[in-house]
Amino acid sequence: MRDTDSPSPPLPADDPIGLQSFAVLLRRMNAEFNRIAQEFAHAQGLHLTDVQALIAVLDADTDEDGGPMTPGRLRKQMNLTSGAMTACLDRLEKTGHIRRVRAADDRRVVHLHYAQAAKQVARDYFRPLAHGTDAARARFTHDELHVVVRFLAEMNHQLTLVRR
Repeated sequence: MRDTDSPSPPLPADDPIGLQSFAVLLRRMNAEFNRIAQEFAHAQGLHLTDVQALIAVLDADTDEDGGPMTPGRLRKQMNLTSGAMTACLDRLEKTGHIRRVRAADDRRVVHLHYAQAAKQVARDYFRPLAHGTDAARARFTHDELHVVVRFLAEMNHQLTLVRR
């Protein structure tokens, strides 16, 4: 059900569903997500790259198809050198955000897991963003949200194809 009490920011005027309007809105949203992530990184004494790594580890923990994140898979996903990846993981482990766990079936394999206590820190920090997301969702019908989810899933797919 739509909430009409508070208006949404205006859409770009030229063509509200045209490519340029989508580009502007997606850039604005990306800039805001980056700002929030940078603020979290600063509050935790981390680098923005560390937060991006945390997100990848968290997403891997919830993805049944990909299995647990490994340093090699994370390095490839983030396009970092092995030295930069090691430094990032060392910072994340030292600050208690991740755990390195050897695989039971092959002790040479290391799995990365988001530490439970750190998940709670992130939940607390990002709670206003969660409330804002929920408020935005409340302004749309169930059918509209299905279209939004389809669009976002397709955008994520297209973004993976842009990798060089």
